[in-house]
Amino acid sequence: MGAIRPAVIKRVARELVNKYPDKFTGDFENNKELVGRYTNVQTKRLRNILAGYVTRYYKNINTKRTRKENEEEIEEF
Repeated sequence: MGAIRPAVIKRVARELVNKYPDKFTGDFENNKELVGRYTNVQTKRLRNILAGYVTRYYKNINTKRTRKENEEEIEEF
């Protein structure tokens, strides 16, 4: 079973990815630096939790987009 994240973590992470879609990537280290830059998080632990969820959220979005594009290509044939 995975960790259950508080709603505030999910909300802030989604807002960050939607506000800066071209900045975030699937790389945790990069996202950790960006979360520190774009938010006023006080602790490293909270910054890391947010960066981890941003990374996971970003990867899930891209996986869904890729699947959808693949399905559209298959339908074209």
